[in-house]
Parts: sequence; structure tokens; C-alpha cells
Amino acid sequence: MLLSFTISNKQYSVNIGECIDISIPLLFNGLQPNTYNVDIAASKAVETADFIGDTRRGGSCNFEEYKLIPHCNGTHTECVGHISYERISIHETLKEAFIPSVLVTVMPVDATRADETYDPAFKTEDKIITAKSLERAIAEYNKDFLEALIIRTFPNDESKKSRMYMEKQPPFFSADAMTLINELGVNHLLVDIPSVDRAFDEGKLTAHHIFWNVEQGSHDINEQNHSLKTITEMIYIPDEVKDGEYMLNLQIAPFVSDASPSRPLLFRIKK
Repeated sequence: MLLSFTISNKQYSVNIGECIDISIPLLFNGLQPNTYNVDIAASKAVETADFIGDTRRGGSCNFEEYKLIPHCNGTHTECVGHISYERISIHETLKEAFIPSVLVTVMPVDATRADETYDPAFKTEDKIITAKSLERAIAEYNKDFLEALIIRTFPNDESKKSRMYMEKQPPFFSADAMTLINELGVNHLLVDIPSVDRAFDEGKLTAHHIFWNVEQGSHDINEQNHSLKTITEMIYIPDEVKDGEYMLNLQIAPFVSDASPSRPLLFRIKK
């Protein structure tokens, strides 16, 4: 089935029967990405005195309890409630069903060799996504599609599906890069790293604050007029998926929480 739409008086279409799933399927009790060395996402059969929720053990159906930490166990989408005193939920934040988007690939660079900034100061081992690299990557694409920006980092391999991110500091965004993303009008940012900020950053979350326009060092927002922008972390984009313009369907669980496991789907644009 073709879905047709118009952006800036130009017509496009997508085949909604052909989607590219860029989430990392969450394999409970199995291999999965992990940050901050938290417990893995796990499941177990519900058991009572007269019931067992496992057909392999004689139960009438499978009936399990699930335990997970969305921010750490896999692909997830978060909202400004991640850094605010107010309990803003992703369920009430994400409104769009289909989002014009641009996918780009960038190579993180040594932070100390880049003429860009961050708070706290860069460390020798830091690698960052820079404003300069993003400017180059998006230059050839239609800016009307920058409602969402999807970023794949090099090197890119399937270890991202099960990586223990505390073994080596992953890349993150410079303050300049996140400022540029805001200037471009991006409302939904999707990345294949566990956080847009350094893993241990003295709790400052500089890039998060910039993206959601929350004053650095503050957790105060206007509960009636807060940012509706989202950040999706720990996606995985296979190499065969080419950079370019797409339609994005960002699916979340209906969690009343600051973050939810998510399933971003891409649809190729037919012009």
C-alpha cells in the first residue's frame, strides 16, 4: 500500500508494507546491549501455588513477568521528563505517527583535536560527534525532512546489538553539535550510541539540556509548555541501509514514564 504526502508543495510516497526496523530486538535473559552495568532485561514465569505460566513446564499458557531498565537495556525513546523535576511522560509527548527524517553517517573524532566544546571539559580518550561532521553529512539532503535526524556512527558492526558500553567510553555529542541540531529544527533525534552525553559527566547532561532547552544545572520546566522533542538511543542501522531521506514511524510502548522501549521503522521515499 502506498501512502502519499506533500512537503513544501512537493508530493512523495512510501510503501507502508516495506519497512526497515532500526531497533535492537530485546532478547530477555540473552545477549543485549548494556550501559552502566545494570542488570540485564530478564523474564520469568509467574508461579503460584496452583499455577505455572510456562507451557514447557505443564502450564496452560505462557504468562511471564518482565524486568527491564529502558535507558540501559536497549533501544529506547525518552522525553524531557528524563531531566525534569516534573514527571513528564513519553506517552504524552510523542504525538506524530509519521515523521519526515534524514539518515546520515558520521565518524566520531578525537575530542581534544576538535575545535568544539563540552561541559565538563573533554578527556584524552573522548570521541565526539561534531557540528562540522554533521554539517557535511546533511549538506546534500532536503532540509524539509529534518523533522527527525537519524545518526549512524562508524565503525558500524553488529556488536552494537550486544555491546557492554562500560568497557570503553562510547562517543557522544559536543555542545556545538547539539546546538546545531536545534538550529536545524530537529524535533526527534535518533542515535546508535547509549547516550548523547558522556557516560560519566558529573551529572551535567549538557547535550540533553541543550536539546530540550532546559537551563544548564536546572531541572525546572514549564509543565504546561515544555519541549515535545524526543531522543532515541541505542538503535542499530545495518550498512546496507543507505544515508538519505526517509519517513519514520517511531513506535513506543504506552508507558507513562520518561522513557519507553521503542521500535523506529523507516520507509524509503518514492519521489
